[in-house]
Amino acid sequence: MIFNKKTFIIKLAAVSIALTGVAVNAEKVKNVTEQAITGVSASIDKVSDKDDKSNSDEGKAELATQAGVSEETMAAKEKDSAGNKKDSTDGKAESGEEVEESDATTAAAVDAELEDEEKDKENIKLNLVYDRLGMAKVDTYLNVRKHPSETAKIVGKMTKFSGCNIYNIKKGWAKIVSGQVRGYVKAEFLYKDDAALERAIEVATLRANVKTLTLNVRFLPTTDSRIYDLISRGSDYDIKKLNITESWMDKFMSKHAKKKDIKLINKEEMYADLDNWACIHIDDELCFVCKEYIKTSYKVDRAVKIKAHKKKKSSKGSSSSSGGGGNQSIVDYAMQFLGNPYVWGGVSLTNGCDCSGFTMSLYAKYGVSLPHFAASQASCTRSVSAAEAQPGDLFFYGSGEISHVAMYIGNGQIIHASNSRTGIIISNAYYRTPVKIGRVG
Repeated sequence: MIFNKKTFIIKLAAVSIALTGVAVNAEKVKNVTEQAITGVSASIDKVSDKDDKSNSDEGKAELATQAGVSEETMAAKEKDSAGNKKDSTDGKAESGEEVEESDATTAAAVDAELEDEEKDKENIKLNLVYDRLGMAKVDTYLNVRKHPSETAKIVGKMTKFSGCNIYNIKKGWAKIVSGQVRGYVKAEFLYKDDAALERAIEVATLRANVKTLTLNVRFLPTTDSRIYDLISRGSDYDIKKLNITESWMDKFMSKHAKKKDIKLINKEEMYADLDNWACIHIDDELCFVCKEYIKTSYKVDRAVKIKAHKKKKSSKGSSSSSGGGGNQSIVDYAMQFLGNPYVWGGVSLTNGCDCSGFTMSLYAKYGVSLPHFAASQASCTRSVSAAEAQPGDLFFYGSGEISHVAMYIGNGQIIHASNSRTGIIISNAYYRTPVKIGRVG
């Protein structure tokens, strides 16, 4: 099959796959069990435009897969062999040690680099361990059910273009696994085989996953900079810029950085250390992390596991109000809008909203008036502890001042309007550190 004049082949033969501590031989992939393939995600390796290098890279990728070497490790080795500098720190988080400064990048080179980034999707090869790839063919979300029936319990949700492994299709239902979710979806709502592969290539994004338990995120790429937030292992963060140049950094600071943050740093030292940093998205904001403590790979979205929230017993009964803490109905209402678009300043649950517009509109349905600003919403709520958090409570995030709000849906999860790529999604409530948990009413 040919996409953009390039050949993309899913290689399964003689591949050894390491999953959740269990080695599975690809010769048995046709008979693989659900347990063996749980948690697998689609990842993508870049392939060079040049035929000779492309062949070499394909060989290395296949060899790495056969040896059970992680794609992130191979990607790091490939970067080293390409001449990128390797961090020589001794393993301490954000060491900030200087490395040699790379050659100055000309304006023409910067423009060429930006053009190359736009063409990334044309120069990637899916190296999938799925037996059969499926992608959600919906505009919002697709329910994953425990059994092949429209009345069966919902165990997960796949947003638009989420990937899955298809085990089989019977009587219109596909038995699938996506991330940590196993169950059944209507087969008519899946792209399959070649069509699924084409969609995966189109929508996959480069993401960072934290290797340590927690990691500081900075306003600028230096340990002299203020800490923007603290992120945790287990969540993926979209990468805006993996290889930062001085010219790109100048443009970034002129547009995004505050004068007080620039005054705190030594620009010369920061520029000398740019190779050790990456720029990532946290919701609709940009910030920086040390490369040594992240794993990078191209990925597609996966299903999100849904669990019914268990009410905590109280001698005074449930603490419900007009859509307030403990009220599952507002969460059920919010879930109807999963997958809908993010629009900055928007208040429409269907056509687009931002984070505070989302929570404001949800509560308006229940007769509760909230302002259209995350920090103002925080002032309208009373603080509760993480242990006391109930469905319908609001989680507030930010650095210095509150800049993002989400609704708690129970079991350590939130639903929120995150950014223009993801729209309204479900996330781990601690994908970043909440500064306040507030209850309305």
